Amino acid sequence: MSIYRSQLSKSLVINLYNAQIAKLDIPYQDIFVETSFGRTHVVEIGNPEGKPLLVFHGGNSTTAYNLLESRFLLEKFHVYAVDIIGHPGKSAENILMPFGYHYGRWAGEVISALGYEKICCLGSSFGGGVLTKLMCIAPSKVERAVLLVPAGINNAFPADTAKMIVPLAKYYLTKDEKYMKETAMYMALSEKALKKDFMAVIKNTLDNVKIHPFMPSNVEMARLHKCKAPALVMAAEYDCLFPARKVLPKAKKVLPNCKIHMLKGRGHIPVLRKREKQIIVDFLMEES
Repeated sequence: MSIYRSQLSKSLVINLYNAQIAKLDIPYQDIFVETSFGRTHVVEIGNPEGKPLLVFHGGNSTTAYNLLESRFLLEKFHVYAVDIIGHPGKSAENILMPFGYHYGRWAGEVISALGYEKICCLGSSFGGGVLTKLMCIAPSKVERAVLLVPAGINNAFPADTAKMIVPLAKYYLTKDEKYMKETAMYMALSEKALKKDFMAVIKNTLDNVKIHPFMPSNVEMARLHKCKAPALVMAAEYDCLFPARKVLPKAKKVLPNCKIHMLKGRGHIPVLRKREKQIIVDFLMEES
């Protein structure tokens, strides 16, 4: 079953994907790797002599948009940006169960297919949940891990996110973009986070994709504790999905080699400050 509402919908999603990645205006290569879960598309980009870095994007979003937000990584890192399987993009449309460790097994297979025994990883939101699953199921494959507003450690209760349902339903009924913006604001908190490219992805997804409603479930803490890789966990103070007050203490308690950082005054769609981007770069550049 397709994740897209129609063949035209799929074309519109891919057209926006290609248009956004073209905005980077730097060379890249499309790679396709085979996994037991389905064919997976990876964008190879950045500094070919840099430190290898595997990047997982947010849920119902795309690698193309994620790369626009992650330009600060492209100078120093040899980036492999993955289209999460079953999400908008160029990977197979097979949707994996958010419970259990299917996403972790898939991510481990991607790393092997790219020819690495271990690699530095960065995951945002849903992609952070994928990375936590990987850290549980194949910890030896993770050299260093950056978890940015991540799922999988201490997800909010569904009731805490119910406020989004009303404006989202109104958007579907009316197609009035003010309701789309209202839905996005619940996650972003600040209009500064509602960049043109972000809103284009939101509209494209709402109009053309059968929304993936479930985030990767919380992992078993005993499993996560076995991952000895250095980890940097950054969570937002007012995140409605993965609040810092819950995520950061648990991460610090469970991960044996963990640094934590609160993104103060921000929600689930944080605008990273220059200093925070540098913290990420410096952490990833350290030798394990």
